Amino acid sequence: MIISASMRTDIPAFYSRWFLNRIREGFVLVRSPYNPTLVSRYVLDPKVVDLISFCTKNPEPLLGHVSELASFRQYWFVTITPYGHAVEPAVPEKRQVIRSTHALARVVGKGRIAWRYDPVLITSRYTTSYHLKAFETMCSLLEGATEVVVVSFLDLYPKTLRNFPEARAVTQEEQEVLVRAMVPMARRHGMRLRLCYENQALGRFGADTQGCMTKSILDQAFGITLDPPKGVGVRAGCDCLLGGDIGAYSCCLHGCSYCYANENKRIAEERYRMHNPDSPLLIGGLQDGDRVHQVEQRSWIDGQMVLGLAVDGRRSNQVHGC
Repeated sequence: MIISASMRTDIPAFYSRWFLNRIREGFVLVRSPYNPTLVSRYVLDPKVVDLISFCTKNPEPLLGHVSELASFRQYWFVTITPYGHAVEPAVPEKRQVIRSTHALARVVGKGRIAWRYDPVLITSRYTTSYHLKAFETMCSLLEGATEVVVVSFLDLYPKTLRNFPEARAVTQEEQEVLVRAMVPMARRHGMRLRLCYENQALGRFGADTQGCMTKSILDQAFGITLDPPKGVGVRAGCDCLLGGDIGAYSCCLHGCSYCYANENKRIAEERYRMHNPDSPLLIGGLQDGDRVHQVEQRSWIDGQMVLGLAVDGRRSNQVHGC
């Protein structure tokens, strides 16, 4: 199976110590965002975790510890956009993140890193011309660190509209102008442009519209053959394999205006103060009335299943560490 760390918050940037503690102890607890008393327990063991996918705007806090993750396959998405601090208040300086991405590539390999230019938003400042100039520059700076750039356009989620009221949809014409120019730009710097959950018609400009973390992408990146259960983690119109997410919403401190995962800055800061790096849960701890459920896990490579695994590695049907 795949563990996602995380599509809900930036674990490498803000919670790397907690994540490493979870790896060392061999399990993690995840509170359901839809049913707060339901807690899922995942075993973190390479026998059943085929890979860990990271999604971050700052990989640097984990760089010095990547060797501790050597027993796990790792696929990294690093988001680097051209926006200033008015849009991304707490994201590190872009060239710093680019340097970290090159350093990461030297450890895990450029074939296991995807640069996300995401989301593309259009304003009076961030015009299509601005994006094309910035994209060309960033492609040049990231050459050799990745073979893939993933592009997606701003989605107007309710949280996004609340926190970024001036946001608007990127028109079809603007999307076509950008993709038509970006595909050859990326190619000149050794990258293939993939679109994330976008209009399939944009594929006529040479973009890959099948997804950014599909079975074929992961098979090729790691030289494996995944055989996931039918329909696992797949959205309609998207072939990506989305794993068990161990993050939590509304606890990222980057403060990006366009974020779909944070209610607002105040709530994110409040929840961050509830974080304990020694807790098995990312935010807070177990409460009276919580129901801990051991997730059935199996390798999608060899079919091995784990129903329960103690921290010391011995199999058990009991939930440990709670």
